[in-house]
Amino acid sequence: MYEYGQAVATEPGAATIDMGSLLLKAYELGDTIIASEPVAEYLFWQSEVAKNTEVKQIQREFERAKELFEETQRFGRFHPNYHEARQRVKEVEARLNSIPCVQQFKQFEKQLDELLHEVATTIARSVSDTIKVPSNEKGASGGCGGGGSCSCGSGGCG
Repeated sequence: MYEYGQAVATEPGAATIDMGSLLLKAYELGDTIIASEPVAEYLFWQSEVAKNTEVKQIQREFERAKELFEETQRFGRFHPNYHEARQRVKEVEARLNSIPCVQQFKQFEKQLDELLHEVATTIARSVSDTIKVPSNEKGASGGCGGGGSCSCGSGGCG
């Protein structure tokens, strides 16, 4: 089950590990991921977005709308233009997200993120079921210190 040079710990500090071998395997895993279809699609659509003039124009508009909204945020909803500035950011963002190359980019960005999260989870779970793996999901607040429940067993989380 275990290969020569693998760490097998029964107590802290008792195991040794061949870091060179571990790093080599990590680089091989990275190379495999880089050669995958999700990465190829992600990079293709990233370049399509980067060279699209409509996207560039709307991104500049979005940055200006965001700056205006950030100025109004200092006073919150009491600023006379707060709701208007907030709505403007949402409108420009929706226009940006309606462009087909942006939609494709976001689709493959999500696929790549899911692949990387799955790899990280697999690695973490192969070590221990209690290792936390961060998520990029909005609103994900589980785990230690995130306000959700976790499995660390300390009793002080959540």
